[in-house]
Amino acid sequence: MSDKKLQVAIIGCGGIGNTHGRVYKANDKVDFKAVCDLDKERADATAAKFGVKAYYSVDDLLKNEELDSVSVATAGKDNGGHHYEPTIQALNAGKHVLCEKPISDSLEHAREMVQTAKDKNLFLGTNLNHRSTPAAQQLKELQEAGELGDVLMINMALWINNKNESSPWFHIRALHQHSIDVIRFFGGDVKKVQCFMHAAPGRKIWSNLSMNLQFANGAVGHLAGSYDASMLHPIERCEVMGTKGRGVIENVYEELTFYPREDKCKKVWSNGIFGGMASFGETFDRRINRWVDDVLAGGPISASGQDGLAAQEIIEAAIRSFENNTVEEI
Repeated sequence: MSDKKLQVAIIGCGGIGNTHGRVYKANDKVDFKAVCDLDKERADATAAKFGVKAYYSVDDLLKNEELDSVSVATAGKDNGGHHYEPTIQALNAGKHVLCEKPISDSLEHAREMVQTAKDKNLFLGTNLNHRSTPAAQQLKELQEAGELGDVLMINMALWINNKNESSPWFHIRALHQHSIDVIRFFGGDVKKVQCFMHAAPGRKIWSNLSMNLQFANGAVGHLAGSYDASMLHPIERCEVMGTKGRGVIENVYEELTFYPREDKCKKVWSNGIFGGMASFGETFDRRINRWVDDVLAGGPISASGQDGLAAQEIIEAAIRSFENNTVEEI
């Protein structure tokens, strides 16, 4: 498969589906074949934009196109409620799937999606793009080189402005697969979760949260999240502290600072040094292009379906913790 272009299609022609299309169209390792949406006008508009064929049912797409991989960029409840059915259809048809996050609004469906991919020896990826930034990758290199030492603590914050008033759990399910994936990227598996939530004045959903975490290796962590913050200011901060040093990522991709424990001199990598990401939108380019490379190479998959499921397990445990006032084990 590595000797030919990846034959791809997109299911779901909303804003995110069009973002996938833009990245695929610009990738010379991809043969972008088709798009699919139940809304004919939307499918036709996206197909015309990228010069590909339009379909209006997943069955028709899978029966009539020779594909290696599909992107599932549908929406649904908590931005993941419509991911299950097209993902299962594509996997059953022998196609690799890059699924938008959250992998599903249903934990049982998420587990089935991951198991189906495993049973059929297919790749299932999740569009967890925050780990794909140069800053996150540089910190991971420092960690793997032993510069951090043993991880002791991770503090994560992700806050943006989103006025959605749908599901009570929209904030945690739709947004925090990203932050939890970054936490797991550096800290590994999480075993215990405690979560508190708060609705801002006038909100009908739980739009703010504070989450305590304990990792399988004994390290501890914390996540602060909100849908009530301004988009005009930094939206994300990740701090990873180890026995030998501490790494801090500012605003997803803008800067990484490493503070050695026994040295007064810190090291700083700025966005310019990384090559100058122009905007957060470029995280999609990095993630989707990495998916293409991973599939063509025969794996392994960065930000796999299993990673998406692991994040969902933590999210659902956090919801149970808040509802029952308990510390939940994963």
